[in-house]
Amino acid sequence: MPICILHVKMNMKKMIHKFRWIWIMAPIAVLFLGFCSSKTKKGENLLPKIVIQELSKSHYRPIEVNDSFSVRVFELFLKRLDRNKRFFLASDYKDFLQYQYALDDQAKEGSFEFFDLVNNRFMERVEQVANMYEEILSEGFNFNVKEYYNVDEEERNYPEHLEALREDWRKFLKLNVLERYHNKRKSAESSDSAKASVSDDNLQVMLKESIEEVLKIQKNWFKRLQKFDRDKQLDFYINCIAEAYDPHTSYFPPREKEDFDIRMSGRLEGIGAQLSERDGEIKVEMIVPGSPSYIQGDLKEGDIIIKVAQKDSTPVSVVNMDLSDAVSLIRGKKGTTVILTVRKPDGKIMDISIVRDIVIMEEGYAKSAILKEGKQHIGFIHLPQFYTDMSNRGGRTCSKDVKKEVQKLMDEGIDGLVIDLRNNGGGSLSDVVDMAGLFIGKRPVVMAKYRDQRPDILGSREKDILYKGPLIILVNKYSASASEILAAALQDYDRALIVGTNDQTFGKGTVQRFQDLDRYSPSSGYSFGSLKVTIQKFYRVNGGTTQLKGVVPDVVLPERFSSIIVGERSEDFPLQWNEIEPLKIKMDMPGQRKKIKAAAKKSAGRIAKSDIFQVIQSESDRIAKDRKNNTYPLQYEAYKKREEERSAILKSYEKKLETIQSDTLQVLPLQKDLDELGGDEVRLKIKQDWLKNYRSDIYLKEAVRIMADL
Repeated sequence: MPICILHVKMNMKKMIHKFRWIWIMAPIAVLFLGFCSSKTKKGENLLPKIVIQELSKSHYRPIEVNDSFSVRVFELFLKRLDRNKRFFLASDYKDFLQYQYALDDQAKEGSFEFFDLVNNRFMERVEQVANMYEEILSEGFNFNVKEYYNVDEEERNYPEHLEALREDWRKFLKLNVLERYHNKRKSAESSDSAKASVSDDNLQVMLKESIEEVLKIQKNWFKRLQKFDRDKQLDFYINCIAEAYDPHTSYFPPREKEDFDIRMSGRLEGIGAQLSERDGEIKVEMIVPGSPSYIQGDLKEGDIIIKVAQKDSTPVSVVNMDLSDAVSLIRGKKGTTVILTVRKPDGKIMDISIVRDIVIMEEGYAKSAILKEGKQHIGFIHLPQFYTDMSNRGGRTCSKDVKKEVQKLMDEGIDGLVIDLRNNGGGSLSDVVDMAGLFIGKRPVVMAKYRDQRPDILGSREKDILYKGPLIILVNKYSASASEILAAALQDYDRALIVGTNDQTFGKGTVQRFQDLDRYSPSSGYSFGSLKVTIQKFYRVNGGTTQLKGVVPDVVLPERFSSIIVGERSEDFPLQWNEIEPLKIKMDMPGQRKKIKAAAKKSAGRIAKSDIFQVIQSESDRIAKDRKNNTYPLQYEAYKKREEERSAILKSYEKKLETIQSDTLQVLPLQKDLDELGGDEVRLKIKQDWLKNYRSDIYLKEAVRIMADL
């Protein structure tokens, strides 16, 4: 199945075949929930050997499968399984430690001795804790006792014995109850009838309600943990083997690969209802405008789905079913019929028959607007991801969509263009290369290098530059991969000024490709799933990779949580930064870098004098210091004092922002977009809500002011 084509300056027919399954993306949390397979012992034993064989052959930085590799897998599996050390004991860890250097041999042999020991012990501890927490909550808590609880996972150790484990859970549950009790009491004390509200009887009611709320949360969590069967746990373990190579190499069971394809394309075959699971019930959260559910009309937000039936088949109850399993029953091929038995908010039960169709998730696609500041008429494009339709060669892609949006904005007579890549985790490599060509024309965009090979130069095929005006790219620390390629290329050509809210972007400079593992045993009847493998590193035209270091913005704006380090440098076992020989590139506008530096200097001057940015910087500095304070008092008055101090700081921060908040930015829809929406009130409201989000965006506002200096 073709993913995308990379366009490079060499023999195209040869390269089309070579790169047909390549793309890049930011880290994706692989949740192994709801995957159900008929694993056979034969297939199960082959899986780790096949994964290692594929990684040794294809990975950019193959590592020797030896004792060091074993330690990596050992540490990853235990850390991911019991990150907060709330289940395993110190004696458990001691038992596991004998396998620390044996996992490489077990993987080669198809042995799961270590995995089964850990998995069985984990489920044993889950059952033991499940029998503890209800008893602990039923005993109640004394909030007059002076004691503390540290929530930092890095500072926690495995409990020495079951009594210590129970004590740790007692404090953990006490903190959860204390938080809810304090919030209820604070609300009562601020009410009009405060004296009556905080009587001893009412305080007891608040405490009881708080305990019941925590009990309900824990029951739901443990219900999920206890459904985490051996097959799902094994998928999780195999993923740890894969991630021992690097953070972006992952194992995907069959269903996870299907979900990934949907995220990348922004389309699926189904009914178009967004669902959630709570207390064993599947609830309809939103109906996607224009979807089969929207057109049929009977399914509404707030409905509870009780049963699911395929046409002419027996209904299946989805009560207490994992959300992913329920979704798999509801999702299906275009043209097929699904029958949902739902309970309406008024208690009425009804059957709703819906014919499945292609569902388009518009929120994941490129959108544009007009920003007005004084006489400036600035185009704005928001791109949430570099999407492409992997199942349809001629399907929708972000490069085509952005090209359309740029043209629409140019038709409006814009004075400049801002492209928002904040929180854009990446996606299709071929699309980011094509997209760069809209602004720099037919020239090199990025270099992609396989291990032990010369780098391939990937260039845009766009003969003519579509947009030649002033350009700003907005990024933050979550802008990753393809976002970094676009920002880096436009920065290296002095084509755009990069505005960010952190000292660098995410720092993911690697390329992944899906490998179908079923080809290793096509007739076994066992589905091995897929492996997402890091096969290349990419490099800027200036020779440096964005790996680890990301892209450094020309203008860095203060951000409240800038002290929280995220990105490649916070991941396990990332590939390292390096550089190769730079390309000799032609600069069309030799004086542009000087102009960009001058605009950046003016922006720095405004930021230094800006009350709102100085308040944000001060808050950022405070958070950086406060992050080290991870120990919570479990005595009520001490907890109350801590929370009141934090609340006062937050209120002061919000009040300062509110006091000095400048006029809102004018963010207007394009007339062409309004014409296309016609009289669809639902889609029009979605559009208006989206525009509204940006009117008080201080970072976008500063970008517009920078534009005036370009």
